[in-house]
Amino acid sequence: MITEEISDCLEVTAKLMELHGENPFKVKALASAAYRISKMNADLSGKTLQELEAMEGVGKSVAGKIIELEQTGTTKELATLISKTPEGLMEVLKVKGLGPKKVSLLWKELGIESLGELLYACNENRLITLKGFGEKTQAEVKKGVEFRFANKHKYHYAYALAYANELVDAIKQKHPNALVSFTGELHRKCDVINLFEILVEEKILNDANELAAKQSYTTKIHTSKPEEFYYELIKTSSTEEHLKKIGFEKLTSKNYSSERAIYEELAIPYFEPELREGLFEEKIIAAKKEPTLIQFTDLKGCLHNHSTYSDGLNSIEEMANECIRLGYEYFGISDHSQTAVYAGGLKPEKVIQQHVEIDALNKKFAPFKILKGIESDILGDGSLDYEEDILKLFDFVVASIHQGFKMDEEKATNRIIKAIENPYTKILGHPTGRLLLARPGYPINHKKVIDACAANGVAIELNAHPYRLDVDWRWMPYCMEKNVMVSINPDAHEKTGIGDMYYGVCAARKGMLSVGNCLNGFSVNDLIEDWQHK
Repeated sequence: MITEEISDCLEVTAKLMELHGENPFKVKALASAAYRISKMNADLSGKTLQELEAMEGVGKSVAGKIIELEQTGTTKELATLISKTPEGLMEVLKVKGLGPKKVSLLWKELGIESLGELLYACNENRLITLKGFGEKTQAEVKKGVEFRFANKHKYHYAYALAYANELVDAIKQKHPNALVSFTGELHRKCDVINLFEILVEEKILNDANELAAKQSYTTKIHTSKPEEFYYELIKTSSTEEHLKKIGFEKLTSKNYSSERAIYEELAIPYFEPELREGLFEEKIIAAKKEPTLIQFTDLKGCLHNHSTYSDGLNSIEEMANECIRLGYEYFGISDHSQTAVYAGGLKPEKVIQQHVEIDALNKKFAPFKILKGIESDILGDGSLDYEEDILKLFDFVVASIHQGFKMDEEKATNRIIKAIENPYTKILGHPTGRLLLARPGYPINHKKVIDACAANGVAIELNAHPYRLDVDWRWMPYCMEKNVMVSINPDAHEKTGIGDMYYGVCAARKGMLSVGNCLNGFSVNDLIEDWQHK
């Protein structure tokens, strides 16, 4: 092993020792030795134990570890420490600004075991509740985590979109009359982006490459002649399955004035970019009609939001004002319930206090309406997190699982169905608990869960937070088949989070959701009437 590799192994050993609360003097000594070795120009390979012991800052214990590293590539101590550390926590330890003590606190107090869970915790303002953390620290940690993700070559759509827009805008600024577009997964608005792809005219390739080189990710740039641009856009933005199913190979020309013109040439309904996945082609072609997809402007209200009553950064009034600014008719507050102690869950007396405030704000903001909701934890046995005398005070209840994720499919499904059958449940929140690029969520039988929602008049949430997008868009057609309403909710923990509704709409469109099947496409009066009849 080279000196740098030895230093790295010793540093990781010291961090894991501190993470697991081992002797602080031994931790400090090993960390110090690792640092000194990292600064050495000397080659440590091939040296005897005695030679290593004689080196300044090494000593007998560290010398023995170096010999073991050279002989086996690891040490028994390091292997033992790694074996009792969650795999994802090894990545968390690499985040800038997070030492082992803070990581230990995140692990033991918040149950964080991966980068994705840490990033989501930052977005829900979990870190600022811990000793030694504040808003500035949380913001720095978030940046550090996003940096780690940026180097894993997979990106949440929201993150990818921001950086891709920068590149496309820069190209258009330099060549305002040239044809430039996202393509590939970006054009299809996939929830996770594996590859950044754009399409440009051949004549501006050099400038596009130069601008792309300044970005922190690798961009695949496709080129086209101007008259063939839309042909190439369909070709590069679609999956192979989509191209086969629409008969793309039948086209005899490459010259088209728009994407729509290509589908007209093929004599089939137009497929929006979101639908070019190869999943619903037969159904759309057989219908001989372009599906009417939900649009962002169709949304009339914004449900499932948090405030300073639990773990939000903004007051109810501030959140409501943001919804008014964005043109919504109503706003649903659904702070965490009492079992979610880690999130400042509301005890019954806090619920009463919040409702008094909402009544006052509704008088102030009329006709805009603030709806009284709660995100009630689904407890281990499937019951909700309040007695009936409290549950009946809410306009709506979002029932969600936040703890006890280690379940098999049968247990998870039964637990959720029991919550759905509770007469006070109006929306099933983020049904699988997944965090994209972090954890897959607990397994559920989607059909049974959706069937239960149909039988009990419960809407299913499409959580619009770009790290969730749960329920998965692929289940939208089954929801519509069973006449189950889908509620596109931002799960916002600060007023800027309300903007995440956009990503929920993108996902909903991929599943062909129409406004008629979207709960918050209802006006506030229709929504309340619908709830009262269930």
